[in-house]
Amino acid sequence: MKRILLTGGGSTGHVAVNLALIPHLKRNNWEIHYIGSHNGIERELIKHLPDVTYYPISTGKLRRYFDINNFKDPFRVIKGIGQAYRIIRKVKPSIVFSKGGFVSVPVILASRLTKTPVISHESDMSPGLANKISMPFASKVCVTFPETLKHLPEDKGILLGSIVREELRTGLKRKGLHFCDFTESKPVILVMGGSQGAKRLNEAVRNLVPTLTEKYQIVHLCGKGKVDETINVHGYKQFEYIKDELPDILAMTDLVVTRAGSNSIYEFLDLQIPMILVPLPLSQSRGDQIQNAESFKKQGFAEVIQEEDVTDESLHQLIEKTYNEREQYKRSMQRSEQSNPLEKLYGLLEKYSKY
Repeated sequence: MKRILLTGGGSTGHVAVNLALIPHLKRNNWEIHYIGSHNGIERELIKHLPDVTYYPISTGKLRRYFDINNFKDPFRVIKGIGQAYRIIRKVKPSIVFSKGGFVSVPVILASRLTKTPVISHESDMSPGLANKISMPFASKVCVTFPETLKHLPEDKGILLGSIVREELRTGLKRKGLHFCDFTESKPVILVMGGSQGAKRLNEAVRNLVPTLTEKYQIVHLCGKGKVDETINVHGYKQFEYIKDELPDILAMTDLVVTRAGSNSIYEFLDLQIPMILVPLPLSQSRGDQIQNAESFKKQGFAEVIQEEDVTDESLHQLIEKTYNEREQYKRSMQRSEQSNPLEKLYGLLEKYSKY
């Protein structure tokens, strides 16, 4: 039996591709192991999966701004490399697949020490810091956007396209409506601020609840610890995040207001759900979500509003505009030639496995 070691975490986007890949690996009888952090969202998403062994390690966040933890985190990374090294020596994986995020750096460095081949994946248009550090040690780097190839050595990059979890296509609208106690008579808006939430977006949506629920029903995934228990309005449901019920929620969704992480927006593209994208601002990111959002707007898949421009009024107007023009966005999505690249990724894992 071949063994694979998966890694990636810090956000749902750094776990989504692994979640899509795991059922494919199981069907082909791979033994699956996962290295993540002690407290990251990847542990919550992975630990309940049968036949996947999860190993937490010490990690350090990679920041582009001053923080006192910048002086502590290198030592955490060094500790994490040692822990990952011992896990790899014990598991003896045929290959390591990295989705990125800060937890992946010690794993990839330890893989180099054990001479274990690595395939990594970059979803955004420009590589993140973790992937930039890891690229020299990867056999191949898979990318989603054609524009990303210019950032990579010619022999390293492979255009893979978007990877969408198969189960997201299996949702049932009636189950989603039942789960949220919604009716079929009003359209549904899904609001997603990412696993950490989006403060300004959350506030604007909540301020608009009395107005929006006259016409729409709202599912609000507001981030860990961000649920406001004081709001109890029929047609408005809050969750920190959703796992098993997500396919059914998406099946009933008519419009999504969301961050612009690559994995999520490609999933909405695959499901042909019109989008309003609120990318992470430059003050909180390297600008990758801004690039993703502009690419989708240019292709006619989405509307974009910058976080600093989000007000109750501007968000309400954009929701009305996008919903009223939803068929136009759907037609653009239908013309898009996006295909499921899981077979191509699986072929790379087979090709570069050392056992």
